[in-house]
Amino acid sequence: MNQNHRKIGLSLGADLCWPASYEAILDKLNLSIPHGGEQVRFSTERVKVEPFDLEYKPSYDLVIDRLTHWFPVTREWMKKITLMDGVYALNNPWSLQSNEKHTSYCAMLKLGYPVPKTYMLPPKEYKDEGDTMVTIKRYNKLFDLKEVGDAVGYPAFIKPYDGGGWVGVKRVTDHKSLAAAYDDSGTRVQHVQAGVNNYDIFVRGLGIGPQVNVIRYDPTAPLHARYVVDFNYLDGEQWSRAVRTTRTINAFFGWDFNSCEMLRQDGVLHPIDFANPCPDSQVTSLHYHFPWLVKALLRWTIFCATTRRPVTLNLNWKPYFDLNDPELPFDRRLELYDQLARIHFDADRFDEFCAKELGHLDEVAVEFFSSPAFKEIVRQKVAALYPAHEIEQFTEHFFGLVRFWCHTETDRLNRLRG
Repeated sequence: MNQNHRKIGLSLGADLCWPASYEAILDKLNLSIPHGGEQVRFSTERVKVEPFDLEYKPSYDLVIDRLTHWFPVTREWMKKITLMDGVYALNNPWSLQSNEKHTSYCAMLKLGYPVPKTYMLPPKEYKDEGDTMVTIKRYNKLFDLKEVGDAVGYPAFIKPYDGGGWVGVKRVTDHKSLAAAYDDSGTRVQHVQAGVNNYDIFVRGLGIGPQVNVIRYDPTAPLHARYVVDFNYLDGEQWSRAVRTTRTINAFFGWDFNSCEMLRQDGVLHPIDFANPCPDSQVTSLHYHFPWLVKALLRWTIFCATTRRPVTLNLNWKPYFDLNDPELPFDRRLELYDQLARIHFDADRFDEFCAKELGHLDEVAVEFFSSPAFKEIVRQKVAALYPAHEIEQFTEHFFGLVRFWCHTETDRLNRLRG
């Protein structure tokens, strides 16, 4: 049987730990997958940023892209290789650029999701430019910010409409604090969004292809402690709801790699932030949950590269909107949305592929994440972020949490073996 080669590009910025782990485990898997009458093998390459001819032919079959959301040259290169050459991208570069948090709120409200009450505000300040100032003087309507705050309710959050993580997000508790936050917002367009009062749990759904991991989250903790190690914090029904919510949003926007924040209030999960198509991926934030991310990336990219999954250039939202029947309970609508999402991600075929071709991934991953080689990767990531006197402490901390994952994962695999 002839051999065929699949080349996976890693388009990276400051990422250190997950690319090194991804490359090491892929090498240890030593894959040779039969597909289409050939044996498919794999290699990786870290993508360099350089001038490119719009008619050149890239050597990659798939690119894991971590730069498009902010790095213009890479963004335009990703558009070229997906549009002209059919290279599969994580994520759709047009959707990643154009569908910011505002669009995601509007779309999910239209589908019936319990997104908190949200207002958009005109900027507090404008650049002094001719046509802009003419428009402002003629058409900007004076408004009462207090009326907006009263309509949304307190506490609330004022935050840039296009995201940027928690940068610029401020919690406001009354008109005075809202006015102060608005005065400080400068030229950025803002949302004011109602807080979810008295919520009892905060989770993040991390989605990679059809795979979703729901992780308990504490936004008040330091970055290294926000992703909580906890178990059984959602019942089966709520877990399914969180998974379906995350997967539906990702499929809807053409995002293979995204996260969704949800707050539970009186048993209802409220999505509050779900346009994050460059989610936390570092061992220094995910720690215990980091191996899941690496394994999920491996499974999805190996499947897509092997089967030459076609690029989805155009998003089609109408089938989702057609299912939004107000007469149906929302959980039933969510189930129907998720069926579309699973079709988008070819989930059944993916599951079959993983069971047949990647059955040894779990054992290889446990061995790697227990190894001195991985501990050195952790050390390098910690050294890039922490002061010298904390490197040893936090290397042991993060490696210890991953070692704990190895123990729980071994227990899980042993139960599966019976």
